[in-house]
Amino acid sequence: MNDTTARSQHSDDVDAFLRAKAREIEERLKALSPVVTEYRQLQAALAVLTTPPRRPRGRPETRVSQTFDLVRAQPGITIPEIAGHMGIEPNYLYRVLPQLAVQGKVRRDGKGWHPTQTEFET
Repeated sequence: MNDTTARSQHSDDVDAFLRAKAREIEERLKALSPVVTEYRQLQAALAVLTTPPRRPRGRPETRVSQTFDLVRAQPGITIPEIAGHMGIEPNYLYRVLPQLAVQGKVRRDGKGWHPTQTEFET
């Protein structure tokens, strides 16, 4: 075998070796793909489970109408009770309910809030 033939044979051997290794890697990657997908799904699930819940955000007009609906449904309801139903802090309601009272929609009786007679009839 001459030097050129030997180099050509060696080059062919190296090419065959590299193609075989590339196939092995492709097969292994294919086998690992579902595990990687599961890993990413588990990471996302863990992030959801360990992230503290955020306070729900609503549009102010939606919360005002929700507050009024609760007062109409449960006359005498207190601010802490309304806040508990809505999942919000009561301090927001200490601003909203007096505004509803000024609008003539609700009235305060002791600690409870009631719909006004005209609003109750509508």
